[in-house]
Amino acid sequence: MTIQRTSAEGNQSANAPNPKDKNSQNSKSGRWLWFWVGMSGIAMVSATAGALLAVSLTSTPLQQADLSPQEEAVFDGDRISGDGLRFSQLTRPVNLLVMGMSVLPPDVQNAPAETKNLRYLPQVNSFDGLSDVMLLMKFDPETKKVVMLSIPRDTRTEIEGYGVKKINAANVEGGPALTAKTVSNVLGGVGIDRYVRINVLGVGKLIDALGGVTVYVPKDMKYQDDSQHLYINLKAGKQHLNGDQALQLLRFRHDELGDIGRIQRQQIVIRALIDQTLNPVTVAQLPKILNVVKENIDTNLTVEELVALVGFGVRTNRSNMQMLLLPGRFSEKNEYDASYWLPNKNSIVKLMTQHFGLESTSEQQVSDPSSLRVAIQDSTGGDRSNLRPLIRALEKAGYRNIYVSKPWNEPLEVTNIIAQQGDGASAELIRNSLGFGDVRVESTGNLDSDISIQVGQDWLQQKAIFEESP
Repeated sequence: MTIQRTSAEGNQSANAPNPKDKNSQNSKSGRWLWFWVGMSGIAMVSATAGALLAVSLTSTPLQQADLSPQEEAVFDGDRISGDGLRFSQLTRPVNLLVMGMSVLPPDVQNAPAETKNLRYLPQVNSFDGLSDVMLLMKFDPETKKVVMLSIPRDTRTEIEGYGVKKINAANVEGGPALTAKTVSNVLGGVGIDRYVRINVLGVGKLIDALGGVTVYVPKDMKYQDDSQHLYINLKAGKQHLNGDQALQLLRFRHDELGDIGRIQRQQIVIRALIDQTLNPVTVAQLPKILNVVKENIDTNLTVEELVALVGFGVRTNRSNMQMLLLPGRFSEKNEYDASYWLPNKNSIVKLMTQHFGLESTSEQQVSDPSSLRVAIQDSTGGDRSNLRPLIRALEKAGYRNIYVSKPWNEPLEVTNIIAQQGDGASAELIRNSLGFGDVRVESTGNLDSDISIQVGQDWLQQKAIFEESP
């Protein structure tokens, strides 16, 4: 199989200064001085962090897997960062496959001695099991965007040489290389440049090293599995979670949406971590953070490449960080011998063309408003009558398929207009029609919608204006 690769690719015035303008010029010069001091500070922090990383990790390779030449050839080995002083700058688009590993003693051939003769199955620091989490991330210096595509672990697909299985089994059968091949096949042949596998034991340590994460837990979560010593007990509401508590939120999947609901919560946690920790201060702490979790990580990224990716993330506007979900549907009862997430090939082609630069033979068109499924999720605590003026405004703008979904549990100050299927342009059109709200390209809205409007307190301020409109 051939995998498509990502491609790389003032004069001074001659007049003497006017004494009257001296103070104004000094003021402007002062402002520019502080601007450049600030920018230089960020650059120095990034450079210092890169140097520290290079020094602290030269004797400890980040890659723990022993890939054969054929397996290494699956990944694009071309350089992704600059030379010399530019080593921390990303020089071309990069597709990074991220896998979260949850491994139990039966999953490995030689389980550690301390895991034997126990009455439960503890997590093992290994990379040989099923991929519990799978993300394809694109870092693109050309568009200045970071795109994250969540791939459900129950995705039904062909694994080369092993038949049709859930996609999370690809790592068991052939490690990161076979997983990359399988993901590429599902996504229409998109190239994959690098991979990262992180064991679940490292995720909690990573979140602790970042100082925890503040999120809104959408509902009470309680689950107990004595066979794994997995105990989940979280209360609904906004709270600061440590690593263990964040893992409970990330691993909970015992509700009506199963693994898809878990993916939505993962996106919420990722968004919160990005907002809280992706800054020059955190970059400076990278050596310390990475030393805490490096034994739980396996990647074919070099230290310099890791610095370049993190540095690009620091410089990326938060509105240009987009989170998508592999288009598809749940299998129906008795449709197969197991439950699956069934990929929608046509929707995948559209998504990959729009967000990952995959070439398509069909011309991309702006979605007709009348064909879009628009879900409204109220977070204000009011009754449905409060939403009628909003629905009328959308209908007036040409939207015909509008429905009220379950309320959004987190109280919002500002309305979120969620591009659930990755169609940011259509979400922007709704934002322009309404005149309020923030557009987010992520998959945390209603699963069956194209656009989800999570109504915040700003709607209550706008409601009277909409009621007066003819």
